[in-house]
Amino acid sequence: MAKTRIVVVDDSALVRSLLAEIINRQPDMECIGAASDPFVAREMIRNLDPDVITLDVEMPRMDGIDFLAKLMRLRPMPVVMVSTLTERGAEVTLRALELGAVDFVAKPKIGIADGLQQLAQQITEKIRIAARAQVRKLHLPAAAAPPAGAAAAEPRAAAPAPAPASLGRLSTEKLIFIGASTGGTEATREVLVNLPADAPAVVITQHMPPGFTRSYATRLDGLCRIAVKEAEDGERILPGHAYIAPGGRHLSVERSGANYIARVQDGEPVNRHKPSVEVLFKSAARVVGRNAIGIMLTGMGADGARAMKEMRDAGSYNYAQDEASCVVFGMPREAIAAGAAHEVLPLAQIAPHLMERLRSTAGMSINRV
Repeated sequence: MAKTRIVVVDDSALVRSLLAEIINRQPDMECIGAASDPFVAREMIRNLDPDVITLDVEMPRMDGIDFLAKLMRLRPMPVVMVSTLTERGAEVTLRALELGAVDFVAKPKIGIADGLQQLAQQITEKIRIAARAQVRKLHLPAAAAPPAGAAAAEPRAAAPAPAPASLGRLSTEKLIFIGASTGGTEATREVLVNLPADAPAVVITQHMPPGFTRSYATRLDGLCRIAVKEAEDGERILPGHAYIAPGGRHLSVERSGANYIARVQDGEPVNRHKPSVEVLFKSAARVVGRNAIGIMLTGMGADGARAMKEMRDAGSYNYAQDEASCVVFGMPREAIAAGAAHEVLPLAQIAPHLMERLRSTAGMSINRV
């Protein structure tokens, strides 16, 4: 079997050496080059034609984000970002995902040698996933790409038109549940920006490490008509709001009288993930039942597939993203195979179909939805 061929791009000689060592320990991958800056990387990519590159964010001569934008316009390929776990690092990493990076690794700020070795399994797993990901050409003109440090949460100029019909009490009674992993930050954004201000509450588990979900929620809050925030334990879940599981914590929903509340808890990983889609979707089946709407978006693995089938068995209506629009088709494919999905749709059609279904039933008894 041919090995996955990787070029490492990082201005630190130590990091380049460590990443190359981690990669070369794997029987199915090989570091074929290590570049100290994007100009050297450009020549390596041209001459060596790697399958995947790992890319540092902050480098001399050209910022990693600027290089990524050029790369994804001219020669799209799988990229795994290597970013620092800081507030600015989170914002820049989210911008990289927006530009088409498949995933990211948050390298430690101190103890880099030991820290990267501890992340070896995560790094190599993300490289494997990236090698199989569907990568698309970036069509954004260079002049339109904001600088890496710009406020990523500014609203888009051409926001979707507000929904003309009120959803009435369905906004209060229904809850939308979203599960996503690799490629999911942008897929979730695509769903949320197309929801009206009076949409039912949305509860989201996106596989993300601690330190990134708050910046992600802030970014989405500036793009969407609904309010988006990182979920807090015990808070009431309200219509017109979206709640994102904090990185490294499980999110579920509970009933408190007539209200739904968010439960944010520590615990063991489920399906190797924390937060886990399985935890969220199981609570949807148990607590929300027929008033739940499930959405499974792009991601590797099977996290949440069985629980989504439990949601369907409890009366929910479920959507799965189709293969053609996924970065990685793993999680939706497993949900479909489990019989959990009522509809399999391209990403761009999920929010419109969901809202049309809600509007068409807004005047009916909730028991008939």
